[in-house]
Amino acid sequence: MPSSRSISSRQPRAAKCGVDASPPAIIRVGPAGWSYPDWGGYVYPSRRSKGFHQASFLAEFFDTIEINTSFYQPLRPDHATQWIDRVAANPRFVFTAKLWQRFTHDTFSTTPGATADDERAVRAGFDPLRSAGKLGAILLQFPFSFHRTPETASYLAGILKRFGDYPLVVEVRHASWNSPATFALLREHNAGFCNLDQPIIGRSIGPSEAATSAVGYIRLHGRRYDTWFTDDATVPTHERYNYLYSPEELAPWASRIHKVAEKARDVFVVTNNHYQGKSVVNALQLISILKRSKVKVPEPLRQHYPELEEIAANPPESPTLFPLGNEVKR
Repeated sequence: MPSSRSISSRQPRAAKCGVDASPPAIIRVGPAGWSYPDWGGYVYPSRRSKGFHQASFLAEFFDTIEINTSFYQPLRPDHATQWIDRVAANPRFVFTAKLWQRFTHDTFSTTPGATADDERAVRAGFDPLRSAGKLGAILLQFPFSFHRTPETASYLAGILKRFGDYPLVVEVRHASWNSPATFALLREHNAGFCNLDQPIIGRSIGPSEAATSAVGYIRLHGRRYDTWFTDDATVPTHERYNYLYSPEELAPWASRIHKVAEKARDVFVVTNNHYQGKSVVNALQLISILKRSKVKVPEPLRQHYPELEEIAANPPESPTLFPLGNEVKR
């Protein structure tokens, strides 16, 4: 049985007119993605047993992972079916997944939308997850350049209608979307709003605690102001996400998560600051804050990040005198 159980909101919604209060929301916390070369020896053991799979390993510690490969191309149905089996040991586990970028990045400004074949390909990959009860949300992640205008609002409404039979969540990064009209549009289509932590540069949308459907969503991207919008080709792309939140930076988000949970039924909290496993560190810390207890911590991550000792429920598998990692964490 996984040690990181689903987290119930500690602040149940109030009862009205003598009717029992709604059940507390289920809060699931986990990282974005699992297939990163730099996670070898950080998150995953350097020596892996036969049959080792990253998703199975992470499902020992988390009740969700956001699938990000679906952003770059539609999921293969056979892969989706395999992933369901990989996480079966954790009955609480539910995936979320990003919608193919063809619908959110490639078409909104020039054409009325992706093709019917594109939609069929996307659905073919998501449907095995949905049929198995393992698809908690599909994230429509739009870029900062997607500003709110009558045309883009109309385009968003079309996508929400097109995929309206799935549980949808919308991530917009430009502050022009922070308006009552946006939230009304999402409620109209029963779509959730993604609350963000990102570098606040120019008109970047700021932290929030909104919920517009039964699905609440939070994504933490890190705060690398120096690399977030860089066009310097010499800066590796992973540097956008090379940021480790401190417990003091996570605490306000724990409060916002509880507030979202007062208004939603299922809440997903995704850490996207993935470089060298920092998203896993912060996800574990958030679970510890939300549960107010220690959590199971993977090896060798705790050796690279000594701050995990404070929240680790399990003793080190192989005690060492010196930590393996001495990298600058930010």
